[in-house]
Amino acid sequence: MASQPEVWFFKHSPAEILARTLRRRYALRAVDLPRQRSGPKCSLEEQPTGPAVWLADPALQHSGFLLRLARRQPELRLIAVMSGVSRRRDQPGRPGRTDGATQAALSRDWFACVPHDAPAVMLECAVASAVASIDAARRESAARNDLRRAEQEREELNRIGVALSSTHDVGALLEIILAKTREITGADAGSLYVVETAPREGTNRHKAARRLRFKLTQNDSRQFRFSEYTVPINEDSLAGYAALHAQVIALDDAYCVPAESPYRFNPRYDRETGYRTRSLLTVPMKNPRGEVTGVVQLLNCKRNPAVRLLAPADLDREVQPFPARAISLAESLVAQAAVAYENGRLYQDIEALFEGFVQAAVTAIEQRDPTTSGHSLRVSQMTTSLAEIVDRSETGPYLATRFTRDQMKEIRYAALLHDFGKVGVREEVLVKAKKLYPVQLDMLQSRFDYVRKDLEVRHERQKVQALLDSSREQALQIIARLDREFRRRSQELDHAFAAIVEANEPTVLPSEKFERLFEIARQSYQDPLGADRPLLSAEEVRFLSIPRGSLDTQERQQIESHVLHSFRFLMQIPWTREIRDVPEIARAHHEKLNGTGYPFRLKGEEIPVQARMMTICDIFDALAAADRPYKRAVPPERALSILQESVRNNELDAGLFQLFLQGRVYELHPAHG
Repeated sequence: MASQPEVWFFKHSPAEILARTLRRRYALRAVDLPRQRSGPKCSLEEQPTGPAVWLADPALQHSGFLLRLARRQPELRLIAVMSGVSRRRDQPGRPGRTDGATQAALSRDWFACVPHDAPAVMLECAVASAVASIDAARRESAARNDLRRAEQEREELNRIGVALSSTHDVGALLEIILAKTREITGADAGSLYVVETAPREGTNRHKAARRLRFKLTQNDSRQFRFSEYTVPINEDSLAGYAALHAQVIALDDAYCVPAESPYRFNPRYDRETGYRTRSLLTVPMKNPRGEVTGVVQLLNCKRNPAVRLLAPADLDREVQPFPARAISLAESLVAQAAVAYENGRLYQDIEALFEGFVQAAVTAIEQRDPTTSGHSLRVSQMTTSLAEIVDRSETGPYLATRFTRDQMKEIRYAALLHDFGKVGVREEVLVKAKKLYPVQLDMLQSRFDYVRKDLEVRHERQKVQALLDSSREQALQIIARLDREFRRRSQELDHAFAAIVEANEPTVLPSEKFERLFEIARQSYQDPLGADRPLLSAEEVRFLSIPRGSLDTQERQQIESHVLHSFRFLMQIPWTREIRDVPEIARAHHEKLNGTGYPFRLKGEEIPVQARMMTICDIFDALAAADRPYKRAVPPERALSILQESVRNNELDAGLFQLFLQGRVYELHPAHG
């Protein structure tokens, strides 16, 4: 017990005589009787302020005052001095026979009872028991406080652990680690180092050297700018020693490092900032394998965490050495932090790996069709920009639509990979630039060349025959007529082939002007065997009469199948829970609100809003992208008017298109610049 309990009693009371036997072991305090012998206003000029035992006769009127005093002061014990009560030799320290109600009251309110003529041994035994009771109560209270504090610390560590485990951003994670370690230890300032590797120079470049990077600093009392730097992992510095040996270093005064210690405190921080470091704690961050991944250094443990250390007097008054409990808490928290940091770095590495995979996938798409190079990236940029505008909208149908950071990432991945399924489409269909395949046009060119040569041969034969069968004058007239006919038919062939070449060009908008094509198809020629053949085959007419684009129905179905190829491919990726909807978003980017899209003819709200945004951006880029072999670029203004027409036809979302216009998302497209 910190201080020896006092024995109190009233002057001129039976207890005064009895208390004299205790003067050798306890400090005696005699006080005058209360001014008012009873009632709630009864008071004393002096009252015990620490552990005390009070001897008093419970039969007197002032006993009620003592009972109230004992309830207010948990370190006060009352011993009843019973006058006129015979003591029992076999039970020292206990009251003699009294009526049942009185005995129950005494047992409840008074620690012990002794007769007024009790022997010294009995009185000393009762007082010693009371003192032991006070000591036991103190220990119990301290244990309860320790238990309560330990529970609070455990809850705090759990709360911090949850915060650490839920943060994947390494920069934000380091901020939390340092802030929470300072908070739980009462440190005024702190720094955080991370272990990194750097390639060695010279012949050992394939090896890596470990070093500490000064990554972060925090200070409640001083604000200043800092820059990162690196230090070697060796015994010269506190952080280097802690990292090298995985040991905690606690210093009561950083400027008084024991002479036998290999490390020294670097006062550079204090000199540059005007700060003054006194108590210091350096804790290594160790992962479950025992490897040090970083070092947390804490400065100036404060008695009052809210105080700022602005003057030397503040330092003297508030700063104390880091207590053992604070060191233990710091080690526990930093151990959790090391795991969270390693997980954060692993998560970052996985993200970087996945980013590389996505870029490789996009490259694979573009290599199959180089003419669409950059399409996926442009669609991704415009779609994420539109999503940000939707997320900030304060009016309109998307007022309540908000996207989390993970959902924004989900949108970006879906837009980047929306066309990956094109790797499963036949290349000749994927890159088909005209309505006819090149080999078909070559065959058609050869056919017209043959017809032209056949016409020349027939023409020359007829001229020779005219010279043989007719007079010179008649022959010249016939030859002139034959030349005119030859030129006419040659021009017709040239015009026909020119019309075919023109029809072979795909159009962005539907066209039904194929009368000239059908007229040519009705013409025929004789092959080398003399058989009549149509100038255009049925398959050639079918391809050349494609109303829009360069693909017929079957080819378009093959191209449209890229959506399902993309979906099946994306479904093979083990997406995290936060971005698991990437396949669903990518699958719906060709759906239309009125159900005319593909592959599932979804309508309205069946189409995810993320996919509806991507559809607008995808179509705009397809229209406004640079000239391609199968189409010419459409000016941005014309592309917007085509999109507006699709909105009127209930193909595209009107609200999203309006935000697309208001946010000028289309200006992100290179064609606009």
